[in-house]
Amino acid sequence: MARNKNYYLMLGASLTVVAALAHLGCIAFGGDWYRFLGAGEQMALLAEQGHWYPTTVTLIIVFVLSLWAIYGYSGANAMVRLPLLRTALCLISAIYLIRGIAFVAIVSFFPGNTLLFWTVSSGICFGIGCLYALGTYQQWDSLGSKEG
Repeated sequence: MARNKNYYLMLGASLTVVAALAHLGCIAFGGDWYRFLGAGEQMALLAEQGHWYPTTVTLIIVFVLSLWAIYGYSGANAMVRLPLLRTALCLISAIYLIRGIAFVAIVSFFPGNTLLFWTVSSGICFGIGCLYALGTYQQWDSLGSKEG
């Protein structure tokens, strides 16, 4: 029996893939990409100097975003069911939504980022979080069963 795909989770996961690829672009194209994507001048300068820190931090972000996308696709019935799917999708939704809303509280910890960066990136995170949350809500019953 074919399972219907959940398009909210599909879109959320796909946008998460785009975010992961954008972060890979920072590694591939250097300081200008770090600046354009709002990572701050210090990260851009370190990247231009060939320092390990920006690449390491960015690779960790790429790994996390990739894992989130895989869980999104799994929850959307687009691939094999992963363990702890309901829990993972709830956490992913919450982290995206909190990141979207809480920028007001954390902006002072990252003085190198512009207000434009914070509003755009927070809006994107909030939007993706809404997609994950709506998709998770729609799939709730099937996420709790082994048959999916």
